[in-house]
Amino acid sequence: MSFQMNRRGFLGTTAFAAGFSILGAGCCSSACGLGQQKIRLAVCGVMGKGFSDWMPMVKSGLAEVVAFCDPDRTTVAQAAGNIKGQKEKGRLPATFCFDPTKVPFFTDYREMFDKMGAQFDAVTVSTPDHMHAAIAIRAMKMGKHVYVQKPLVRTLWELDYFNRTAREMGVVTQMGNQGSSLDSMRRCTEVVQSGILGDVTEVHVWTNRAVWPQGKGVADYVKAHPKGDAVRKGLNWDAWLATAKARPFLDQYPADAKVYDPWKLGKNVYHTFTWRGFFDFGCGAFGDMACHTMNMPFRGLELADVSDAECVRIEEKNDTAYPSKSIVKLTYRARDSKVRPGVKLPAVTLYWYDGYDMDKPGKSALKPPAEKMEKVIKTFGAIPDTGCYIIGSKGAVLMQDDYGGTCALALNDDAKFVDVFHHEAAKAVARRIPFRSEASAALGKSSVQMSGFGTGQYIEFLDAINGTGSVYDQTHSRCFSDVEYSIPQMEGILVGCIAQRVPGKLGWCSKKQRFDNEAANALVKPYLRAGFAY
Repeated sequence: MSFQMNRRGFLGTTAFAAGFSILGAGCCSSACGLGQQKIRLAVCGVMGKGFSDWMPMVKSGLAEVVAFCDPDRTTVAQAAGNIKGQKEKGRLPATFCFDPTKVPFFTDYREMFDKMGAQFDAVTVSTPDHMHAAIAIRAMKMGKHVYVQKPLVRTLWELDYFNRTAREMGVVTQMGNQGSSLDSMRRCTEVVQSGILGDVTEVHVWTNRAVWPQGKGVADYVKAHPKGDAVRKGLNWDAWLATAKARPFLDQYPADAKVYDPWKLGKNVYHTFTWRGFFDFGCGAFGDMACHTMNMPFRGLELADVSDAECVRIEEKNDTAYPSKSIVKLTYRARDSKVRPGVKLPAVTLYWYDGYDMDKPGKSALKPPAEKMEKVIKTFGAIPDTGCYIIGSKGAVLMQDDYGGTCALALNDDAKFVDVFHHEAAKAVARRIPFRSEASAALGKSSVQMSGFGTGQYIEFLDAINGTGSVYDQTHSRCFSDVEYSIPQMEGILVGCIAQRVPGKLGWCSKKQRFDNEAANALVKPYLRAGFAY
């Protein structure tokens, strides 16, 4: 720990001394000539979301990758190909000289930590959900900072363990929740926190996911192929399974397989990407998207403790994979406002809807009732296919996307919704949360700027390690999605995931870490395979 603290102190005093741009092109250490050490990253998960996590950090000039870990050896060549392709298309400057193939590579995170633990300062975790906690907790115990993709962990036991470890070690944490960087999301959070909506007791959140195979067809296929397939070349299947129960590898679904696969992404059974619908590996659509879509209402309403959950509608329920469609009802307890001292906020009922309509490409199957959204339909012509709707005694807020990029306000006397940057009542709400994204409110419209989408959160993580950047009053840290925020948000989501598996109304006690239902309690702690326990 002494080595880490000394290096951390060095980084904090020198990181910006050279005056380089955080939006720089990225370059090799020998070519930058900045005279300071970069934050050294160990990367777990090279391609997919992993690539879009570590690349902005490297490109910023603040960090360098010193080790890669991925059970699939082919991913490093893919990353190199991606970089080459982006340079050819002008998306990266010709001077960008990072070569992933020159970085030490491991298929097992344990070996990487054992051999190179003294050579990195922080870890990015962009793996299947079941490995988030195992990797991140071990890293934090070594004094390493962690950037962990959503969902932060897969189970409630892991969530509590993660929280205790992060606080004990005093490391920087950030949950990958890229919409948190958006100016529009932050501004809408401020507007909701102001109390402009009056008493809020009802929230609706919906998504067009799942877009990967899940449901009964997946369970039937797995059970019908107990012997599995030959492991794909380059894949360390044992390392991919890691903490999960051993099972044979299954490669690809045949063309005639009867599985829920609305976006035709399900060619692979487990690897890559399609693991998300399995109980043993992922958290389904709820864990995937609620971290985004519930982000603004959770922050804006200062939600905290969830008291109970119930799945009030479900289709294709089974014992292997998440359902094809569901509606989950969560109840959050009344709480004292931290933003408005002396104000008691009422209990909130939040409805979560997931499911994709295979007969209507791009359309969500389940949405809030139309009678609750008459003004939304009047303003926009239809209910968006993903978003959230916050209903208060004095008005409502509509978010029309997954990330908080488009947010509109309508008070009770308003005929239609108006963008939060333009609504006259919203203009009076004081600015409190620093803007982070490359997008600017000066644009005059709440909208996702995809060219810089999410980059701010990566820079924020690196800034926090350096001891620079804004300290947020909500989290008391320099990371907007650190454990102060991510732990309570994830708790409600994971309680909801269990409600999708166990019927009936489930009461949850955060303090005791127990349900009032033993079948639900059996799902609180993950299976930890021998050799991977932590």
